[in-house]
Amino acid sequence: MKAVIFIIDGLGDRPNKEGNTPLKEANTPTMDKIAKEGICGIMNAVDIGVRPGSDTSHLAILGYNPYEVYTGRGPFEACGVGIDVKEGDIAFRCNFATVDENFVVLDRRAGRIKETEELARELDGLEIDGVKVIFKQSGGYRAALVLRGDGLSDKITDADPKKEGRKVKMIEPLDDSEEAKRTAEILNKLLKIAYEKLNNHPINEERRKKGLPVANMILPRGAGKVPYVQKFEERYGLKGACIAGTGLIKGIAKMAGLDLIEVEGATGTPETNFMGKAKALVEALKEYDFILINVKGADEAGHDGDYETKKIVIEKIDEMLKYFIENVDKDEVYLVLTGDHSTPIEEKDHSADPIPIVIWGRSVRTDDVEKFDEFSTYKGGLGWIKGKYIMPILMDLMGLANKYGA
Repeated sequence: MKAVIFIIDGLGDRPNKEGNTPLKEANTPTMDKIAKEGICGIMNAVDIGVRPGSDTSHLAILGYNPYEVYTGRGPFEACGVGIDVKEGDIAFRCNFATVDENFVVLDRRAGRIKETEELARELDGLEIDGVKVIFKQSGGYRAALVLRGDGLSDKITDADPKKEGRKVKMIEPLDDSEEAKRTAEILNKLLKIAYEKLNNHPINEERRKKGLPVANMILPRGAGKVPYVQKFEERYGLKGACIAGTGLIKGIAKMAGLDLIEVEGATGTPETNFMGKAKALVEALKEYDFILINVKGADEAGHDGDYETKKIVIEKIDEMLKYFIENVDKDEVYLVLTGDHSTPIEEKDHSADPIPIVIWGRSVRTDDVEKFDEFSTYKGGLGWIKGKYIMPILMDLMGLANKYGA
């Protein structure tokens, strides 16, 4: 038996005035078929009432305790884009952003700029006060930053103000250590250098001519040291792989020892290569026992408050799932279909609202749920579960769980 955990990033939502969500209103015949043939429920990846990040959610869903292994988003982001993070490095997740001359953030994602590789090279390899700067683009407006040198700390605040119309935050130490003070000073210097190097870069000059937001600032956040993460195969005895378009999810997978399957055009955006990922998933099951697949576009639309795009992305994912169930043997593969968190249109951010979940495959106890959405699956046989239960349930279904007791 094999298993797939299919994560629709940011899937869940809250009802609008008409009582609808993008998922409820979307045309999803395949998701509904899976719900009818599977066992349904709702899930909070980390815990009830906790607004999780995509990183902590995925760790929990894979069976790792995020409260033990999560030090910050940065190490996973850096690992995922291919930076060879070393012991003592401090890693950050970054956005390219648009700011005015007073460092007021006008667009936290610089108009979702795509052409950032050349901009990233302007910062990569810099040295500030004896500390090396490693900077790499990780897909569109996203990037990863690593500081390498002596006397550094991850006990510092973020630069990201989280909302437009606010100034880039001065980075401050979170404790009284000299290492934290030094790291904050270096990062504040880097932000000024970034503005000087990027503001009048030819790519940004061209964007100004077109009336597009420029990428003239970086917003580091999620500082952390590289954690120890037990290898997935060692933990479960399953040879695993991951299909994802974003550096963060790739980084989590790499740290867990999952092989990365690259798909051309997999961008982590609403314009990703949906069917390319579906075909790669089916093909990967010939070699691997376990696949984690993440499709990001619905989350992007949620953060943008774009109801229609989120609905369209969900419908495209339904087509992916149609290809999947038509090309696998239900008697040989278990599918967990769910999200990692809710990203409500009204919030434009993650929330603690639970997410629909269904488990589909041989000998699964079905229930009377007939539609896959936030208002239907809660009636299913799984009830309300946490992400940490997914892998134990799969291991039991696959006949690989150890008996507890005599």
